[in-house]
Formats: sequence, C-alpha cells, structure tokens
Amino acid sequence: MATAELSVGIEQLAINTIRTLAMDAVQKANSGHPGTPMALAPVAYQIWNNNLKLDPANPLWPCRDRFVLSCGHASMLLYSMIHLAGLKKVDKKGVQHDEPALSLDDLKNFRQLGSPCAGHPEFGDATGIETTTGPLGQGCGNSVGMAMGAKWLAARYNRPGFDLFENNVYVLCSDGDIMEGVACEAASLAGHLQLDNLIWVYDDNNITIEGETELAFSEDVATRFQGLGWNTIVVEDANDLTAIQGAIDNFHSTEHKPTLVVLRSIIGWGSPNKANTHNAHGAPLGEDEIVLTKRAYGWPENEKFLVPGEVRKQFEKGIGARGSKAYSDWAAKFADYKAKFPQEAAELDAMWAGNLPAGFDAGIPVFPADAKGMATRISSGKVLNGLAKHYPWMIGGSADLAPSTMTMLEFEGAGHFGPHNYAGRNLHFGIREHGMAAACNGLSLMGIRPYCATFFVFTDYLRPSMRLSSIMHRPVTYVFTHDSIGLGEDGPTHQPVEHLAAARAIPGLAVVRPGDANEVGECYREVMKRLKQPAAMVLTRQNVPTIDRTKFAPAAMAAKGGYILAEAKSGKPEVILIATGSELDIGMKAWEQLTAGGVEARLVSMPCCEWFEEQDQKYRDEVLPPTVVNRVAIEAGIRQSWDRYLGFQGRFVGMSSFGASGPFNLLYKHFALTPENVVTQVMGLLGK
Repeated sequence: MATAELSVGIEQLAINTIRTLAMDAVQKANSGHPGTPMALAPVAYQIWNNNLKLDPANPLWPCRDRFVLSCGHASMLLYSMIHLAGLKKVDKKGVQHDEPALSLDDLKNFRQLGSPCAGHPEFGDATGIETTTGPLGQGCGNSVGMAMGAKWLAARYNRPGFDLFENNVYVLCSDGDIMEGVACEAASLAGHLQLDNLIWVYDDNNITIEGETELAFSEDVATRFQGLGWNTIVVEDANDLTAIQGAIDNFHSTEHKPTLVVLRSIIGWGSPNKANTHNAHGAPLGEDEIVLTKRAYGWPENEKFLVPGEVRKQFEKGIGARGSKAYSDWAAKFADYKAKFPQEAAELDAMWAGNLPAGFDAGIPVFPADAKGMATRISSGKVLNGLAKHYPWMIGGSADLAPSTMTMLEFEGAGHFGPHNYAGRNLHFGIREHGMAAACNGLSLMGIRPYCATFFVFTDYLRPSMRLSSIMHRPVTYVFTHDSIGLGEDGPTHQPVEHLAAARAIPGLAVVRPGDANEVGECYREVMKRLKQPAAMVLTRQNVPTIDRTKFAPAAMAAKGGYILAEAKSGKPEVILIATGSELDIGMKAWEQLTAGGVEARLVSMPCCEWFEEQDQKYRDEVLPPTVVNRVAIEAGIRQSWDRYLGFQGRFVGMSSFGASGPFNLLYKHFALTPENVVTQVMGLLGK
C-alpha cells in the first residue's frame, strides 16, 4: 500500500504515525512499552500541535510551555513528538545545531547503548526532554516545581505590558503515577498553592503490569483531586479530539486551581488481540500483531518507521508556525524590556546562561574563633541568608521545619511564596519531604537555584528525588540538620547513623559535613559554584567550637574536600586522624593529647569526600600519604564509606548500632565517641 493511499483525515494520519512509530521502535528493540503511546497518541498530538507554546527552531526558549511525560515508560510517545515537531538539536554545551533533536535513525535505535532514545526519558539526552522520568510520580512532582517556578518568575520579573512569563505545564501521567505517594504529596501542594498553570492528564486505562487496576486500586481519583483543590474534568474517549480540546480550553479558563483531566483510554488501542489487556503494557506486540494493528489503522502493513510527508507538513503548520510567531513576539517584547528594565533583564540573562550572579558570596560572614561556638545549623542559617541577599533567584524552604533547620530567609523583602505573593522567596512545602525534593528538581529545571531542608534522618523519605537531582546534574541544595546521635533526646528513630554512607553511595552527590562555622561558609561558597552538582549539607544540632584559624589551616581549604587542619610537629606523621562535622572537635582534642604525648599525629578535616576525590593524585597523597597506614576516622555514623581511606589497618571511631535517647554529651560517652577512645585506638595501632 503506498503512502498516498492512506485515506484517513490528516489529524488521524498524524495520530496513527505516532502510534506506529512507537510500535515499530519497541518491536525493533524487542523491549519497551507500546500500549500507552498507542492509547495517548491523540492527546499528545492535541497538546503539541494545537496548544503547546514551544518554538521548534528555538527549543530552549525560557518562556516556553513545559511538557512532562511522567509515565516515562511510554517514552516512545515523547520521542515521536520531538521528532515530528521538528525540534532542533541543542548539545550539552548549549550550542544549537541545524539538525533535528531526534532523527528517524535515533528512533530506530530506541533503547540501544548510546542512543538519545533511552528506555525512559533522560534529561540532557535530547532537546525536548524536560526532565528525567520513569520512577513513577517523579514527573508529577517535578511539574509542580516547574509550575511554582513559572509563577515565581512571572511575579518577580513581569511588568505592566511585559508579560514575559505565561508558562503552562502539561503533564501526562498514569495509574501508577497517581498511586505513588510523591504524586499525591505534590498534588496536595499544587492545590494549596492554586497553581492554575498546571494540567495533569491522567491516563485512566484500568491496566497495570499485574492485570486490571481493580486488583489494588478502586478509589475515585476525580473526587480525591477535588478534595485537594483541583479542577477536574472527565473525557470519556481518549480518541475524541474535540472533547480533549474542550478540557484544555477549560484548563485555560480556570483560575486559582490546577486541572486534572481524567482521560478514559484503551491501552494498545487498535491492536485486535492485545488492546485493553496488560499484554500491551510492557512488551513488544509481536510482528504478526503489528501487521494486524496496522491493517486496523489502514496503514501500510509492511512498512517500518513510516512518516508521511503530509504529517510533517501538518506539524510545520501547527506547532512550527504557532511556536515561531510566539517566540518572535516574545523576543521583540524582551528587547523592549531590556531597555526599560536593564537590571531585571541582566538577572534573567545570567540565570538563563547558567551563570552565578556577580558578588554572589559577598554576604557570607566570617566567624571569630570561639571555644563555645555554635551549631553548624545556626551558622548555616546565617550563611544562607547572606548568600540569598546576593543571589536573586535563590529560593527555598523546608518540610515544615524552618525554625529547626534555620532555613528561613529573614532579610527585608524575602517574603513568603503563596497564592497572594508568588514572588516570595520562602517556600513552605508542608510535611511532604518527597514532594518537596521532587518540586525542587522542577524549580531547578526552570533555571531557579532552589534549596530545601529537613532533618537528615528523613533523607529516607526523599532519596529517590535526590538521586534524580544527581542523575540530571541539577544543583539542588539539600540542607539536612540534626545529623547524628548529637540531636540527643529524640532517640534512635530520629538519629541518623547509616545515612551518611547511604548519601555518599549516590554517584555525583556532594555530601558535605562541615566541622565549624567557617567551614560552613566556605562549603556553601563551593556548593554555589557547582552549577551541575547537587549537594547535601549535613549539619549539627549541637554546638561545635569555631576553630582559631590563625593557629590552624584556613577554612578556605574546605573547598578541596579534605585538607590538613593540624600537622604533626615534625611534618612527618606516624598516624593520621580524619574527621568530619561535629567529630572534628573530637579529632582536635585527640590530636592535642597525642601531640602533647609525643605522638606525631596529623589531623585531616574531610568535609566532602566527593570533592576530595576530584583533586589530583599529588594533592591527595600529600594529605593522606600512602606510606602512612596508621589511620583513624572519626564520625558519628557507620564505618561504611570510610574503608577507602582506612584500608585494612585503619580503625574507625563511630557507630555500629542505632542510637539511644538522652542528652547528646552523654550519648557520645556511651557510644565511645570521645577523644580518649580515639587516643586509645591510635595507641593500639602504634603498639604503644
């Protein structure tokens, strides 16, 4: 059958092109999820070609709408849309090329090593992939952050006659997304914040991997979302473009509420034997079934990866023409904006270029030496406020713990983000750690520099989102306080002991545990400089001394991750102590006792192992000479992650169990986290 013999209307032809590309790619890869792209092709077509504000020729235009495929297993749906819409390629250095973001050959290499068409959408692999999705619910959480970011940018930078930011966020999500807790946390937050620039289209197909959703899911989703403060619409037929557009029009006209569209669909639509069954979900249809399905579509049965010329022209006339006009109108408006509001425009240019604001660190305080000192959460709060004053697009908040994590921005004009003040820089996430972290990823993807905070033990609740921060190279700053048994009386449920090792196990995440107030300042300075790395700032509840830097190494050395804080008298150590955070003081006291007793001891502060590992071998060997095998690490966590520095001979002073309830100073004695025990371990190593 020749292409010209395809007799269906142009819209149906475009929709069937999307479907058959997905079927063919999954079959060629012998792996993937064809059923959902087949079901959702009509709504994807309607959003992209008739609604999405996106210029394929300028695909990273900051004021574009965002499209998030939260059901990332349906990745071929997104790849097909990027290809058919004709998005131009922008490489990882930000350079745009006159070639497609995804070619037909890329689609043919779906799920192959090195292909930009990975099994699930990976941010950075291809222009048009707005976020990494696949772990269900994460895209939903990201989208709330994106919608928050759009509201914040509009409130801060729009001016009368200059509505630069009018971004909408479109999301396709599945039963699995809706069931996940992170999506519910995010939806609750979105309803509270009245994010009327956010629309989720929920693919209600009643199918999961195990079978029909009734096995484990029977709730009325629309009613739940109404209770969360959402506008809800039901579209009974996923193939009804008129009804879909009506739902989108309803979204555009709704104020003060996000919108949920419950879209009734049939998974694997058109497949004679597998439609409406879980067999269409996560496996190729099979060559015979593809032939039958294409026959049902009126499609050439034996042609693979067919894109009719009329379909390309349809997208050129749709998203291509509409996006080009929207961008050119905006570009002209922004040129006038620059002339009238040069400071604001300069901030936007810096943000979009991924640059630090000039003098971003001018407000970081320097703390005087003080034997009593302060908790690093306290110094962190002071540093955070000093930074934010000079970092206009740095915003953040906590999971209802700002008074404890010290993360409230208190300077004049900081304000509180919400429906009555979307320009506020203090965010209130409520007790929703996972939703908070997912939203911060979304904020970061809008160009904003976000931070979020909770107690360190609750990294267990947000870890999947923190992991995705690292996978996407997003510079989200996680502020984690109450970092050890040092929080005291709340007991083992709130005392993190395994969490440092667990955080360090995430590739690319900088786990930063500064040992005094000035290390806090220097570590924040370094964190801010790293525009493609997330960081976990791990901070104490209890006071730690502020070291006299006239007697010991400067705090600026903390940027190297590890450095010699106090040297052996001879400069040739026979033992090396390595400590982080609140245990740096224990290490210092042990070093003083050892030095007074004639032991040639070196004390190394190691606020960030990841940064230390980035240093050249010469520097690392200077700090930790391979010939000095007598080493003791001191940290109020478990030993795991320290063996690379301790080897077989080294010893560890820390935790091997959960904590207990009691005053922190008594807990440290109870668990032998003391200078005296450190000295005992050293003497044992040295045979003295």
